[in-house]
Amino acid sequence: MAKIIDWGKYKYETEKRAKEARKKQHVVEVKEVKMRYKIDTHDYEVRMKAARKFLAQQNKVKLVVMLRGREIQHNKLAFDLANKFLEDIKDANPIVEKNPMLEGKNVVAILAPSAK
Repeated sequence: MAKIIDWGKYKYETEKRAKEARKKQHVVEVKEVKMRYKIDTHDYEVRMKAARKFLAQQNKVKLVVMLRGREIQHNKLAFDLANKFLEDIKDANPIVEKNPMLEGKNVVAILAPSAK
């Protein structure tokens, strides 16, 4: 036995359910925090505060320590800064998706918010 339905009504209801489902889900964005390895303490704290805010909003954080020109020779200092950042942000309980790595002239690390 087949059921005869109004196609327009059926399509409307399925679109409405899909729209309601989209409304309730959170799209995870990747927010970027950029700094140089010669960063001042106050600027570092501002970047730290921004990263904590992004993690609290359930967004991923991409930490980028930029190296310009001859600074690439001192990439150990950039890695030290990235590791210090990861250590200082431990209280926000991020999940480190990608440890600090050299990508071109940048040291990049990716943090994700912890699952609640």
